[in-house]
Amino acid sequence: MEDQREALRKIITTLAVKNEEIQNFIYSLKQMLLNVEANSVKVQEDLEAEFQSLFAPLEELKESMLMKIKQDRASRTYELQNQLAACTRALESSEELLETANQTLQATDSEDFPQAAKQIKDGVTMAPAFRLSLKAKVSDNMSHLMVDFAQERRMLQSLKFLPVPSAPVIDLAESLVADNCVTLAWRMPDEDSKIDHYVLEYRRTNFEGPPRLKEDQPWMVIEGIRQTEYTLTAFMFRLDASTSHQNLRVDELSVEWDAMGGKVQDIKAREKDGKGRTASPVNSPARGTPSPKRMPSGRGGRDRFTAESYTVLGDTLIDGGEHYWEVRYEPDSKAFGVGVAYRSLGRFEQLGKTAASWCLHVNNWLQVTFTAKHANKAKALDAPVPDCLGVHCDFHQGLLSFYNARTKQLLHTFKAKFTQPVLPAFTVWCGSFHVSTGLQVPSSVRCLQKRGSATSSSNTSLT
Repeated sequence: MEDQREALRKIITTLAVKNEEIQNFIYSLKQMLLNVEANSVKVQEDLEAEFQSLFAPLEELKESMLMKIKQDRASRTYELQNQLAACTRALESSEELLETANQTLQATDSEDFPQAAKQIKDGVTMAPAFRLSLKAKVSDNMSHLMVDFAQERRMLQSLKFLPVPSAPVIDLAESLVADNCVTLAWRMPDEDSKIDHYVLEYRRTNFEGPPRLKEDQPWMVIEGIRQTEYTLTAFMFRLDASTSHQNLRVDELSVEWDAMGGKVQDIKAREKDGKGRTASPVNSPARGTPSPKRMPSGRGGRDRFTAESYTVLGDTLIDGGEHYWEVRYEPDSKAFGVGVAYRSLGRFEQLGKTAASWCLHVNNWLQVTFTAKHANKAKALDAPVPDCLGVHCDFHQGLLSFYNARTKQLLHTFKAKFTQPVLPAFTVWCGSFHVSTGLQVPSSVRCLQKRGSATSSSNTSLT
C-alpha cells in the first residue's frame, strides 16, 4: 500500500510539473499571438512610412523638373518673341522703303529724282532689315529635357522585403557567467557580410526554464552591438546592517522601522557579548565571500548612524561605471530618502544635509514635500511622488539621476564631481522600504541620459 502511495505521489508530481509546463507554453502562445498583432501593425506602419519616404522625394524631384521645363520654356519664348517683334518692325520699314522707291521710279519730275534716289539709297543703307540676323536665337527643340525612368522603374519594381539573416548560434564554450557578469558569445551559421550590427534582448529571471505566467519582468534591449560578444554587468549590493540606525530593522534588502529597535538590539548585543560572539553579519554563512568592493564590516557600534539620522548604507562601493537600482517604499512612511553618500558620512549627519551626500527626500509628516537635497540645500520637485524610485549613478560623468521606476519619468539629476567612491544610501522614519539590485540600466534611462533631458537640474541650484 505504501509503495502505491509513493508511486501515486510521483505521478502527481509529474502531472503537476507537466501542467505547469503546459500553462507556461499556453502563456507563451498567447503572448506570441499578441506579439504577432503588435508586430504586424508596426511593420505595416514602417512600410507606409518607407513608401511615404519614397513619394516625398519623388514629388520634390517632379516639382523641380517641372520648374526647369517652365523656366526653359519662358526663356525661349521671351527670346523668340523679341526676335519676332524685331523682324516685324524691320519688315514694315523695308516695305515702306520699297513703296517709296517704286513711287520715285515712276515719277516724271526729273529735277527731284536725284535727290529722292539719294534719300532712298541712304534709307536702305540704314534699314534694320539689312542689320537683322535671320537665324533663330534659340532652338525649339526640347529634347534635352526629356526623361526616361525605365531603369528607375525597374528598380522600384524590384523592391521587396529585406532578407532575414540566419539566427545567431550561441557559443556556449565562449560564454561565461561569473562575478555578477554574463558574457554572451555567438556566431553566425553562415557568413553574411551585410550584417551591420546585432540586437540583444534579455530580461531578469530567478528560475530556470521558459517564462512563467506570474513573471512581469520587462525585456531589455541593447542595440548597435558590432562584435559577436557582449558582457552584461549587474550592480548588486546588500544593505549593511552594521551602519544602520538602531531603530531600523535590516534584512538583506529590506528595512522596516522599529520604534523599540534600540532597546532590543542593546539586549541582544549584551547577550552576544556574553557568549563571545559578534553581531557582524559578515560572519553569517549566507553571505559567502564578499566582493572586493564590498565594505569591510568593522565599523563598530560607534559608527552606526544615530540620533535623528535614520540611515543605512549599501555594502558595495561605486567607484566607476554606470549603475542602476530601484527602491519601493511604503507610501505611509512619514519620511523616506534615497541617494548616495561618501563612506565618510558622519553618524549624526542626515542624507542631503552635508556635502557628502545627495538624495531625493519624501516627507509625509504634517505636510507632503518632495525635494532634492544636497549640502543642506533643498529643491522642491514639481512631480507626483511615485511609490517606486529608480536611481541611476554614472560615476565618471558625475551624474546621479532619479526616475519614476514605473514610467521612467526623469525626476531630478544631480551634476556632481565625485572625489571618492560613493555608497547607496537610504533613510526612513516610521515606515519601510525594499531595494531591488542586480538591475541593468534600462534602455530608456540610457536614452534620456544621452539626450541630457531638459527636465534635469544641476546641483548648482542647491548650493
